[in-house]
Amino acid sequence: MLGVGIDIGGTKIAGGVVDTDGRILDHLRVATPPDTDALAQAVADMVAELASRHDVHAVGVAAAGYIDRTRSVMLHAPNIDWHNEPLREQFEALIGRPVTLENDANAAGWGEYRFGAGRGSTDMVMVTLGTGVGGAVITDGNLLIGANGSAAELGHVRFVRGGRPCGCGQSGCLEQYASGRALQRELSDIAGDGGIGKRVAAHRNDAGIVPGADLALLLDEGDEGALEAVRRVATALGEACGAFQAVLDPDLFVIGGGVAELGDALLEPTRLAYDTSLPGFGERPAARFVTASLGNDAGLVGVADLAVLRSGKGRA
Repeated sequence: MLGVGIDIGGTKIAGGVVDTDGRILDHLRVATPPDTDALAQAVADMVAELASRHDVHAVGVAAAGYIDRTRSVMLHAPNIDWHNEPLREQFEALIGRPVTLENDANAAGWGEYRFGAGRGSTDMVMVTLGTGVGGAVITDGNLLIGANGSAAELGHVRFVRGGRPCGCGQSGCLEQYASGRALQRELSDIAGDGGIGKRVAAHRNDAGIVPGADLALLLDEGDEGALEAVRRVATALGEACGAFQAVLDPDLFVIGGGVAELGDALLEPTRLAYDTSLPGFGERPAARFVTASLGNDAGLVGVADLAVLRSGKGRA
């Protein structure tokens, strides 16, 4: 059975036809229209074009935001003007077939669990380190949704009491300490202090950002300033994962997002911080840590698979 997955981002909409092995057979991409009516029509047009070339059985739409437990209403979206919008009903009316609606981080986590780095796991936590921190939790083979549909907002677990203000309205959230933005803040602080930060400072661009390629080069060369910045972010991540282990007891943590491209430079200090934060370490099983493998396609693949499974037409 084939599913169409649509991943709506703040700047682009990606769509694709996905088979039951998680392979993308056809792919489209368009810019995200600023108007919500035009956006909905763009999604419908994308589905129509893909369905004209393939025998599609289900459609899944993934987007950032809080979705109700029935996976019908977008309660709030951070990048698009959706507030208590009955999106599933709207999309189904335009598309003319059943639609599954899912949070984009959940969709990406499900994609990794089914077809990527999480394959073979039974209980998995995915933490996505991008501009912010996203999360998805798989427990006993099921995607954790929660009583109100908003489970697994791991980036908004309060990590530091009275800490840095967060865009969610709270302060001290994990994403202020373990995200791409947090990493750039640490790099900036280290660069500004001189000493081990001199080479980091030399690699900052006009916007005060150290590009990813430059950071990777500094890490490969063993630059202490770059290594220290990554250690700080990794320590926050590892400590948080120790707490997640105490509550969720996964067998695997999958780390995704742009920061995860740093590989072992991130994972090794993350594991160390996890070990030192895990209650009963040495006396209980510990989780494995791996980096995500599906890249930017994880959400598209995951929501297409969820659509097929929820339609009852694919594998149970």
